[in-house]
Order: sequence, then structure tokens, then C-alpha cells
Amino acid sequence: MVNLSYRLLALIALVFTMGLASIAFSQATKEGPVVYLAQVDGMIDLGLAPYIERVFTEAEREGAAAVVLQINTFGGRVDAAVQIRDAILKSPVQSIAFIDTRAISAGALISLAANAIVMAPGGTIGAAMPVQSSGGETTAVGEKTVSYVRKEFSATAESRGRDTLIAEAMVDADVIIPGVTDRGKLLTLTTVEALKLGIADFEAPTLVLALEKLGLKDAQVVETSVNWAEEFVRFLTNPIVSSLLVTIATLGIILEIRTPGFGIPGALGITSLGLFLYGHTIVKLAGVEELLLAGLGIVLLLVEAFVLPGFGIAGILGLLALLAGLMMSTLGEGFTMDSLFLAAAQVGASLVVAVALSLLILRFLPKTKIGRQLVLDTGLTAKQGFTSEPLSDHALVGKTGLAMSDLRPAGIAEIDGKRIDVVSDGGYIEAGQSIKVDHVDGNRIVVIEIARGQTEIGDTQ
Repeated sequence: MVNLSYRLLALIALVFTMGLASIAFSQATKEGPVVYLAQVDGMIDLGLAPYIERVFTEAEREGAAAVVLQINTFGGRVDAAVQIRDAILKSPVQSIAFIDTRAISAGALISLAANAIVMAPGGTIGAAMPVQSSGGETTAVGEKTVSYVRKEFSATAESRGRDTLIAEAMVDADVIIPGVTDRGKLLTLTTVEALKLGIADFEAPTLVLALEKLGLKDAQVVETSVNWAEEFVRFLTNPIVSSLLVTIATLGIILEIRTPGFGIPGALGITSLGLFLYGHTIVKLAGVEELLLAGLGIVLLLVEAFVLPGFGIAGILGLLALLAGLMMSTLGEGFTMDSLFLAAAQVGASLVVAVALSLLILRFLPKTKIGRQLVLDTGLTAKQGFTSEPLSDHALVGKTGLAMSDLRPAGIAEIDGKRIDVVSDGGYIEAGQSIKVDHVDGNRIVVIEIARGQTEIGDTQ
């Protein structure tokens, strides 16, 4: 009985000891440093900024010891790099740039913003002279743009205690550093050179060794990736996709204005416009001013489509306001005349394509099988259904008839015994009122109301 008691006590002691060991191990694990890892590779575009901002926000919320940016890029958009740079500088979380294996152009700015720079053997950093790409060609930018980017690099290096002149030499080939770079040569540093000049802090072939050198040995690395929403935004803000959205939006709006009613072209145009503005709002290119300007353009275009006949001042002003809002939505912070002209060229090209496509569609669509199902066939008789005169024939101008339905402003009128789709000149006309064809505008037959008792010359009724 005594032996049984001793054995029971020993078992209890063993279980208690194991429990304490498990708790101690768990606490030790929890107390270990946590490091968030974000990938900065490939093209640096506007959709990358929300991802980096999210990683730093989560790392701060979870009390992480550091955020590591694993960089391997030839660069990308300057405005995207500036957004990422700002997020790094503003975050209280320690930032580490692990260059594996290159940080060229915009990647160099992001690296300089980090608290520490660790480079893999054979790495490179620099070559950050801004250029602009259009139509597959790359051209140099003006001095104002170079000056702006040079000072962004200088201020970033200064904020982290690095040599500002070396940072400027990465951007401007006219910067001279004796023994480092001569005039006319853009500065790019290897790993060894960056360590010698104090731009990089350590050399490490792997991320594990890089963390050890920074006092984060055995850190728990939380790997992150771009989520579906951020990937969708990157897709929407791709220059080719955004230009296509502007073209579709403009095309849909033009077709909607030129055809009565609200149908597929208008819905497609507004949807494309919404996607464009949504993507550019998320990446902080489109702000309140751009949204208000685009909204004003939409309102004026709706007035033109549903209140005023034809395509006049309201439509032109609306289209200009909309395009101005779209153009401003493609510009980042600190934009220059070079970027302004580039944005204007992109939006202008989209407008030209949209106008050309709309002319082709309006000319040839009515002759196709699908088009005949969407518009009235001039070959139908009054007994078979509605008819309309060929829109290029102005024989209806001056003729009178009756409004067969309320014109709000679109509706149906009877002229010369034929039921025809018409629109009023902007006012409301009740069914049964006498009307007169004022003019034919495109494919719209515009009518005005004849006051009761008024005699009209050319009255055929």
C-alpha cells in the first residue's frame, strides 16, 4: 500500500514537472522575436503600395520586432515607390531591406528608407535616373523631374543617417563624388562598394544570416503575400488596363448620348469608369477633387442625354470635366510637367480611340443582324410596327403631328400616319399635344410643342 502511494506521488510529480516544462517552452516560444516578411520583386507598381502598408500595419498591431523587405527588382513607378517609402518612414516598426539580389531605380529608394540594409553577395543598388515610357519607347525626363526625384533620394538617405550625396548620384549623372563617380556616370554600387561607402550595413547570403547579424536570431518569420483585393487593384491600375477602361468608359458614354434611352453602352461605360476610379482611389491617386470633377462630368453628360437634345455645350463640358478627372487620377504626389503631359497623352489617346470606335459603331452597327434588333428598321410599315425615316434625310423637318405618348423627353409621335420615336427639345410634352419637328440631330428627331390655337406654316394635319 505504501509502495502504491509512493508511485502515485511520483507520477503526479512527473506530470506536474512536464506541465511546467510545457508552459515554460510555450512562453519562451511566444517571447521569441516575430518578424514579418514582405516581397518586393518584379515591377514596382501602384498596387504594391497597399500591400506594403498593410504588412507594416499588421506588424505594428501584433507587436512584431521588424519587417523585412526582401528586394529583387529593376524598379518601376516613382510615385509607387514614394508611397512605399512614406509608409516605411512613418512606421514605428523596425524596417530591414534585404537586397537579394538587386535594388535598381525605385527599388533603391525603398531600400534607402529602411532602418537597415543587408545585401547578398553580388548584389547591386542604384541606377535610379527617372525616365518615362510611352508606346514601348523610353525617353529622358526634364530637369524638374530629375530634381524632384534627386531630392526624394537625398531626404530619404538623410532621415536614416546615410550619405545624401551618394543617394543623389544614383539619380543624377551630373553629381560628382571624387573617387566614387565622375560627371556623366550614373552611380550603381555593388555589395562591396555599398558596404565600403556606408550605404549597406551588412552582407549576408541568406535571410536567416541577415537576421542573425541584426540580433534577431531564431526569429519567427511570418511570410506575407498580396491578397486577392490587392492583386485586383494591381490589375486595374496597370497602365494598359487603365487605358482600356478609359476607352470603354468614354465609348459607352458617347454611344449612350447619341442613342435615346439608357442601355448597354451606358451601363458598360459607367461600370468601366467605376472600376477605373475605384482602383486609383485605393492606391491614393484619385482623391476627393478627382472624384468630384469626374462626378460633375457624369452629371453634365446625364443632363445632355436625358434633358437636353443633341450633343451640345453640356455634353462637351461634361466630357471635358470627366476626362480632366480621369487625367488627374493618373498623377501621383509631386507630379511634374513631364508626368502631366504623359497623363494627358494617355487619356487623349484613349479619347481618340473611343471617338473613332463610336463613329464606326454608329455607322455600321445598324446594318448588322444584331444592330437591326437594337434599332428600328426603316423597312417596317405602320401596320407592322414603328417606323422611322432615314436619319440622314431631313424631310421630316417642319412637319407636324401628335404626341402619342408623354415625351420625357423621349417618346412616340405620329407624323404623316407613321409612329416615330422622337425627343422633345428639353421640355415635357403630354400625350395628345400637337408637335412639330424642329430638327434632326444624328439619329434623334427633335420636336417642339405647338401651343393650342397656334397656326403653323406647313401643317399637314
